[in-house]
Amino acid sequence: MTPETRYPAMKEHGRVLVVDDEASIRKTLRICLSQAGYHVIEAGDGQEAITALNSGDNALMVDAIICDIRMPRIDGTDAIRHFRTQYPSIPVIVLTGFPDVDLAIAMMKVGVKDYLLKPVTKEHLLSVLRRGVESHVLFRGQFVA
Repeated sequence: MTPETRYPAMKEHGRVLVVDDEASIRKTLRICLSQAGYHVIEAGDGQEAITALNSGDNALMVDAIICDIRMPRIDGTDAIRHFRTQYPSIPVIVLTGFPDVDLAIAMMKVGVKDYLLKPVTKEHLLSVLRRGVESHVLFRGQFVA
């Protein structure tokens, strides 16, 4: 079976910024999301993510952010607070290996779309991501004449 047969909807479904300090996690997510038709932008920590969003027209083109919490330089909580302040319409999905109920509640209060624990199934991640991207595309469509 060819990749085109397994993933017939190879057209781009949106752009996703993946923020994780582990290169292997970013690679796995890039492959998974690319096969599902998403364009992936990668960042190794919160600082790289903020720089990536501020670069060119990325802030206008990114449809969702998947962000880890524990990272060097600028961690996920600070990066997410920045995203919610500067880019409030872009849905943010936390993907972390550290279960913390208090942190999950705090992140949901600042506007995180979902809080997922590693490992997550491909199907669940894609379902959550699809809902986030669809809501962002609908929101963005309200302002495009």
